[in-house]
Amino acid sequence: MASKTLMGDMPELMENILNNLNKEIYSLRSCALLFVESGATLYELDLLNPIYEIAPDIFNLLEQNGQFFSRLQNLSLCLTSQFRINNVTTLLKILAKNTTKIRTLQLDALQLDEFYFGHEPQLIPTIVYLIKSQEQLRKFHLFEDDDRMFAKPHSIIAALEYQKQSLREIIIDKCDYYRAEFDVLMNCRNLEILRIINCDLKILKTTSLHKIKTLKTLEIIVNPVIDAPYIVEILKNSGILLQRLKLESNKGIWEESLLLKTIKPFCPNIIYLNFSPINFSTQLIELIGNLHQLQFLTLLCTRYCTFEKEFKLLIIQLAKILPLKLQYLELRGPWLNYYIYILLNNCNVPLKKLLINHLGNEENNIEALIEFCIRIKTLNYVGLGNYSYLDRNIKKEVEKYVALVPCERIIVDC
Repeated sequence: MASKTLMGDMPELMENILNNLNKEIYSLRSCALLFVESGATLYELDLLNPIYEIAPDIFNLLEQNGQFFSRLQNLSLCLTSQFRINNVTTLLKILAKNTTKIRTLQLDALQLDEFYFGHEPQLIPTIVYLIKSQEQLRKFHLFEDDDRMFAKPHSIIAALEYQKQSLREIIIDKCDYYRAEFDVLMNCRNLEILRIINCDLKILKTTSLHKIKTLKTLEIIVNPVIDAPYIVEILKNSGILLQRLKLESNKGIWEESLLLKTIKPFCPNIIYLNFSPINFSTQLIELIGNLHQLQFLTLLCTRYCTFEKEFKLLIIQLAKILPLKLQYLELRGPWLNYYIYILLNNCNVPLKKLLINHLGNEENNIEALIEFCIRIKTLNYVGLGNYSYLDRNIKKEVEKYVALVPCERIIVDC
């Protein structure tokens, strides 16, 4: 949308025009020229959608009106074969020359072809110069869907050394082949957020990332399995500073017991916890009970004990040990179809949001949910994964006490 591409100080009328232009390229070009010439400044530039060509007269105008980019703070740039290399390089050079205030930089490389490979020598130095020239870069996101894009990525990563005082968040997305280059992040003395997404977790073994001691948020999303030994050192070094932890995979956590054993003594101040999936076990319940600051909890439990009586006892234990500060509870797994009523009947925590797959064993669960709302009086929303299939009569009955909504409307992420 045009409103994302051109966003800054402009009259409301101009904004409405850009919003309605959508993909009318020629009209958009005319408005872009008018916008730049007006003396406006840009705060956010989002070029994540492919741009086939930028007219030379627009580039000339941008070069003549350097103030247009002087206040730019957020830059998102998608490097695709549809975004011509000359456009990319020219635009980055203009940016590097005229802006020093970028706080968030996102570089995505998608669906590249041979068009880019011969131009890499001129592209990478331009990116490096842009990174080095910023005064307070706080968030850096590098996403690659083609391992041929940056054949020599070390110069881009090494450039982050110039931002070691200001960097707060690093997102590494599909960058499996990077190894020691990321050691430079060890020098980022104020790094608070590390997100490793769709990468080989060996990156933690072959670099010094596990030695970072300032993390408040750690998010790891990998397939097919999370290897606990690769992340326990991060947890130990982060210690009491760590507040948000999200671990997500297709097939669970290898050496799960080691992970839970590490979190319990080293990371007592976690306020957000997301295990997707994890074993529903006594050890997990004991860990949750020891996280007294916990406010947001998401559990996807895919396996559990064979005996129904033992399983019900575990649910009761979970309900009774939930921290009193907990306000958001998201529970996923087939067992919820029948046993959510056991948790609600034994829970005294003042929840504000509850997210489940569906009401399952309807009579017991609906009765327990209504009783919980009346007894606790704090529950504002119940998010349902199958909201669109919810019986109207059930919805009408339950909504006398609490709002029922699709899960995606109220979900809380790390």
